[in-house]
Amino acid sequence: MKEVQDHWFRRAKEEGYRARSAFKLLELDERFGLIRKGDRVLDVGAAPGSWTQVAAKLTGPRGHVEGFDLKAIDPRGLPPHVRVQQADLRQVTLEALGGQAFHTVISDMAPDTSGVPMADAAMSCRLCHALLDHCATWLRPGGNLVMKVFEGGDFPELLQRAQRLFAEARASKPKASRAESVEIFVVGKGYRGAGAEPAPQTARARPAPGAGWKRPERE
Repeated sequence: MKEVQDHWFRRAKEEGYRARSAFKLLELDERFGLIRKGDRVLDVGAAPGSWTQVAAKLTGPRGHVEGFDLKAIDPRGLPPHVRVQQADLRQVTLEALGGQAFHTVISDMAPDTSGVPMADAAMSCRLCHALLDHCATWLRPGGNLVMKVFEGGDFPELLQRAQRLFAEARASKPKASRAESVEIFVVGKGYRGAGAEPAPQTARARPAPGAGWKRPERE
């Protein structure tokens, strides 16, 4: 297993990606066709920037990529059609992201882990629900989504919600993910728009603003 993981690490170094996680997005895009030339793409929880690099490559110079994270993202080496900033998922507005909705939203964010798998999975699902809430303003109708989540007892409900919001939604695990990892990726295509479900339930537990998530652990 270590040899397999070293393979992705070496490839990331050789191809100039900031982390091996770049190959997860590359595989998912190849499989599902998420990002096209000229698209506007939003990378949520973007640090250290490997998914941002992939999105920039896939959109080309006529596209635009916005990336943000709670932690600062080094802009050095990123192409001119990329903009990164330090911001919180629950506080950033569409205006702060350029004022235009996106063709695709991507997210490899993860919660601060507690060491208790059930609690970590529940927090991961809550973050993903918060991201789905924002799709109403961030994502264009017909747009696409890919987001990482930790599998657990709340995962089926999250997937079912994604299936209501998108014409097609499924779970997928790319080869670059560790076999023992609980991470899985929800892929949604064909966003139905804000009217696809009732307003978010205020009773659903949410992480407090400014807390509960960090840049993903990307080796």
